[in-house]
Amino acid sequence: MNPVDPKELERLRRKYSEAGTEIFEAKFKRVAELLRADGKPRALPFGGLPTLLDAPYILDFQNLDIALVGVPMDLGVVNRSGARFGPRAVRAIERVGPYHSRHDLVPRAACRLGDVGDVPLQSRFSLDTSLADIEDFYLKLVAAGVRPLSVGGDHSVSHPILKAVGREEPVGLVHIDAHCDTGGELDQSKFNHGAPMRHAVLDGVVDPRRSIQIGIRGSSEFIWEFSYDAGMTVIHIEEFQAMGVEAVIARAREVVGEGPVYVSFDVDGLDPAFAPGTGTPEVGGLTPRECQDLLVGLAGLDVVGGDVVEIAPQYDPSTNTAHVGAQMLFEILALMVLAKKGTGTLAP
Repeated sequence: MNPVDPKELERLRRKYSEAGTEIFEAKFKRVAELLRADGKPRALPFGGLPTLLDAPYILDFQNLDIALVGVPMDLGVVNRSGARFGPRAVRAIERVGPYHSRHDLVPRAACRLGDVGDVPLQSRFSLDTSLADIEDFYLKLVAAGVRPLSVGGDHSVSHPILKAVGREEPVGLVHIDAHCDTGGELDQSKFNHGAPMRHAVLDGVVDPRRSIQIGIRGSSEFIWEFSYDAGMTVIHIEEFQAMGVEAVIARAREVVGEGPVYVSFDVDGLDPAFAPGTGTPEVGGLTPRECQDLLVGLAGLDVVGGDVVEIAPQYDPSTNTAHVGAQMLFEILALMVLAKKGTGTLAP
């Protein structure tokens, strides 16, 4: 074993023994300065009012670039309910961000960001009323020039959100999920969490030729024929494993192209070993690391909105599902900040 170089040890002692909070390397010093820009000490991760990704709580979204929104509605589930508690669970997660090391980005310093609370829902019983309330709220956000990033709720909430985001121009779609969610009527209701992407295409707000669905598996394959007939690209989990992450990233970028893109992340796309707290778990899914790599690889796309859905925290006492959901929310936020066609202060 080589002895410690006394000169190197002395150099380190002179530089760091009395350094306190000083950071010397220019790249990291810039990050620290961005995080301390308001002159206030960093908030306690276990104190204060919990918000999505620790963003400031701002009810007036008129001057925001990106609004974080909770959508606590799960009236469209076919199996285990409970995703209505997803936004609250994600707000309770601490220590996600604020620095994204792979993008070298502090999202909240590169845009006007705020948690605008939850969509005001008139009824806790009516799915149709709730879907209308969601669409109305997001139409106001979009009209104000705000890009929405949401936490559901079950996946049926994505349909009214997409109706607002894609109203003026159909969006491409990156959809990470165990299920294609392009099914038909179920139990006399055509609106449910197994059908939002079908309705979004039929409403003309999602371009199926610019849509890719990743991680698909399970016994519901026979009800996803709409995806294939409409021209959506479907990558099953076994295809994902055979292709590898880099090839899937390349395929996703090829499919969605240069236009506006929406990213929808259902936590049941993950293997339930990592995310058991969800209504319709499917064994054999993606790992958090694969999903992070996939989302990081989409940097530069014009991501105009996104959501993380189907977190049902009561089925996961470890809080892992909420934690990984919060991390994926942060990954999508970074993509929105990096969007090539961002407005205002979105350009970092």
